[in-house]
Parts: sequence; structure tokens; C-alpha cells
Amino acid sequence: MLKLFKRLRFILKFWRFLPFLLDYFISKEVNLKEKLLSIALIAGYFIMPLDIIPDFLSFFGVLDDIMVASFVLQRIVRKAPSSLKEKHGLDKD
Repeated sequence: MLKLFKRLRFILKFWRFLPFLLDYFISKEVNLKEKLLSIALIAGYFIMPLDIIPDFLSFFGVLDDIMVASFVLQRIVRKAPSSLKEKHGLDKD
């Protein structure tokens, strides 16, 4: 349950990750393979026609999309070089 709250907090602060994501994808420190894998994970989930929980179930249908998005964002932050994390204040998260 604690993990759920951490992911929700992470998603609610998504706006602060936009400059980080831009730097992540244009940085020469980040391996091209990591960039492509991140893009594939994000695009793959949103292109895939099947959801874990159907969206017509209101809150629960959107919740699975939020959880997958937060998982991918957390993975990107974990794999980012320390210099990017420090620059954007993510080294303590």
C-alpha cells in the first residue's frame, strides 16, 4: 500500500519531471538503448488496445494507466545519470 501512495505522489508531481525528461532524452550521457527502451515502454502501453483494467470502470480504469506511467517514469529516473538527477533535484527521491 505504501508503494501505491509513493507512485500517486510521484504522478501528482509530474509537472516537475518535464524538464528532467527533456534533458534525459537529449543528454549524451544517456545510452541510446535506454532512451529507446523508455520510449517503447511508454508508447507500447498507450498503443496497446488492451488495458489491465478497462477505462469504463471510472477511477479504477484510469488508475492502472497512472500506475504504469509512474512505473515507467520511476524507471527512467533510476536509470538516469547522477548528474541529471542532481541538476533536477531528484537524487533524494
